[in-house]
Amino acid sequence: MPQYVDGFVLPVAKKKLPAYRKLAQKAARVWMGHGALSYMECVGDDLKIPGMLSFTTFAKTKPGETVMFSFITYKSKKHRDQVNAKAMKDPVLGAMCSDPKKMPFDCTRMAYGGFKTLIAG
Repeated sequence: MPQYVDGFVLPVAKKKLPAYRKLAQKAARVWMGHGALSYMECVGDDLKIPGMLSFTTFAKTKPGETVMFSFITYKSKKHRDQVNAKAMKDPVLGAMCSDPKKMPFDCTRMAYGGFKTLIAG
């Protein structure tokens, strides 16, 4: 079945990875609790491949930062919109995002978009 995917790429200071993990675990519970099919957070490991644009260049990382590649899957774009509407109203998410200065990453440096599935294996 074709799915819809929300994808995220963002730089995170390596020293803030434990705080990011805690935030992401809460976020995963919120999205999954409202019906997302899957929620994945991946931390950069092998990011400088010769001959390719690196994720660190793409995300404009600063010294001491790495890149997170994250995605959430849904049944369809309509399902994504329904789940996201519920997630955005969830008090757990509201409390997590109430003070941008306490976030373990800079929200203004996050790339985000919705994607139609072309091939699913």
